[in-house]
Amino acid sequence: MKLKERGNTLFLKVAIFFMGIVVLALCIYWLPWAANDLAVKNPEFAYLEYPLLIGIEAALIPYLFALYHGFKLLSYIDKNTAFSGKSVKSLSFIKYCAAIISAWYVIGFFFVISQDAGQPGVLLIALVIIFACFVVSVFAAVLQKLLKNAIDIQEENNLTV
Repeated sequence: MKLKERGNTLFLKVAIFFMGIVVLALCIYWLPWAANDLAVKNPEFAYLEYPLLIGIEAALIPYLFALYHGFKLLSYIDKNTAFSGKSVKSLSFIKYCAAIISAWYVIGFFFVISQDAGQPGVLLIALVIIFACFVVSVFAAVLQKLLKNAIDIQEENNLTV
């Protein structure tokens, strides 16, 4: 593999690593503090502190799982095995993780609205997360289908030769 190509995947691997570290650090250190601060400033919504905190942190699991599979996908590219069933499987996991996160935030969005606790800024952030995860899920599904078709064509060509 050329050095420039390896540099591109290395950059993406480092970016995935930092995305995971930053979000994990925010969920562990900043999010509990922010939830407590909001509960103190808005005592009428203090009962929502722990359900929302648990809900947001539960979304961390599929997020980190998707990052792990993105990292694995880049490793397959480095090893020149991008056109394999393993890559299709990783894209499938990414697709499902993004869909789970999107659905989880939709449930949380409606939960917050049902409690009349919807602050416009918070709801906007939730909508951005929902939309971004939906886009990632659709994009991963399209890439998965294209990769599967490319693998099928490659296998067909190998059989005819």
